[in-house]
Amino acid sequence: MTTQAISISGELVDNGHRLTQRVYYEDTDFSGLVYHARYLHFLERGRTDYLRCLGVEQSALIGMDEEGLVFVVHRMEIDFKAPARMDDVLMIATNTLKAGGAKMILEQEIRRDEQLLIAAKVVIAVVNRNGRPRRLPEDLARQFLGEDVQETPK
Repeated sequence: MTTQAISISGELVDNGHRLTQRVYYEDTDFSGLVYHARYLHFLERGRTDYLRCLGVEQSALIGMDEEGLVFVVHRMEIDFKAPARMDDVLMIATNTLKAGGAKMILEQEIRRDEQLLIAAKVVIAVVNRNGRPRRLPEDLARQFLGEDVQETPK
């Protein structure tokens, strides 16, 4: 028997992240289809594991400096294309469209095999620990855009 290492946090790809998730009974409604609000959970897991794979610890960001840094969903547009069902294996794709200033724009998709089930555009506000807008540090913005982050010589 051969075993394959699988990361439960997904994997980084060009300009984004991919996460595989299975649909469980708890995700469905009485019809056996995924309840519409549960897609938000899948999308959130995709965004959270994207950060994790980038090496960004959200709990550390709030204490990174005197202001702190927090990501907050500001706006979300979702197109429901087709339903997922119990036991489906879903791929949650998260791609960065913009990262800079006080916001990020992410494009997310949920697919079953090649079939697009959900398409979402998520605007993330970058705020300090008091909820006021703050700039996304340039090195962090470059990470989200898939650019190499090089250390500055000391």
